[in-house]
Amino acid sequence: MKDFYKNILDNNKIWVETSLANDPNYFENLAKGQTPPLLWIGCSDSRVPANEIIGAKPGEVFVHRNIANMVVHTDMNMLSVLDYAVNVLKVKHVLVCGHYGCGGIKAAMGNDSIGIIDNWIRHIKDVYRLHDVYLNSITDETQRFNAFVEINVKEQVFDLAKTSIVQSAWKNGQDLTLHGWVYGLNSGFVKDLNVNISSERDLDDVYQLRF
Repeated sequence: MKDFYKNILDNNKIWVETSLANDPNYFENLAKGQTPPLLWIGCSDSRVPANEIIGAKPGEVFVHRNIANMVVHTDMNMLSVLDYAVNVLKVKHVLVCGHYGCGGIKAAMGNDSIGIIDNWIRHIKDVYRLHDVYLNSITDETQRFNAFVEINVKEQVFDLAKTSIVQSAWKNGQDLTLHGWVYGLNSGFVKDLNVNISSERDLDDVYQLRF
């Protein structure tokens, strides 16, 4: 553990030196502020690094991560990040990115108690319940797992659209589009799920807020 800790400190020094060698003003420019065009809502899984996947530089992606990339309407952490990204940073895109092989999704498909995380997993189970007829019709377990990963991302994109934060931005004429992707751990490629929402009109009427 001591060697690991020393290594990450040494790696930081190497990164700083390399960055300054390429651009002497690198950190000075970063410190001036951020204007990222994208908010990334992804899974906490250590194998899914937002910036690296899309080749983005520091300052180009505002990031929120939690287990299974969930958009939970009572999650003040997520809502605070979303509000800041939309209303202060004025991002133009919000991307929910799940990944195949997600442990949170897998746990939601079973009945084993893991601990306090059971309470978070329950939100994912709610998504399964909404689509259980289709998902249970898939006999191959891996295919059902992958389908659930994709369905969950789509549901989270729609949950983003249901928030007052996003709908208020649209009402005010803000250019904002929501997207859903799935990342392949074994390939490195992302799959665009073609769920792109840029208006409350894409929601059922009951979810459309009047301001």
